[in-house]
Amino acid sequence: MMAGRVTLALVLSVAVTLSAVAVVYTKYQTRTHFSHLQDLRAQRDGLDVEWNRLRLEEAALSTHVRVERKARDQLGMFSPRLDDILLIEEVGRGTP
Repeated sequence: MMAGRVTLALVLSVAVTLSAVAVVYTKYQTRTHFSHLQDLRAQRDGLDVEWNRLRLEEAALSTHVRVERKARDQLGMFSPRLDDILLIEEVGRGTP
């Protein structure tokens, strides 16, 4: 009967030790994953800031005044003069 108690105590001691090791390992994994999650969140926030900056830059670069100035300066384009406009009417169709 004494041998049975010693065996039971030994088995319970091993189970408690394994359980303690499992708890420590799980805690370590949790901290590692949480740290990785925080890094990913910081990266996401940085990308959000960059995206908003790029959207503002795109809006600034695509304003009508800037596009018109680039067309005039770099491409030599200009608004048509009144003499350059030709109105063509289609014959044979009635006006609505």
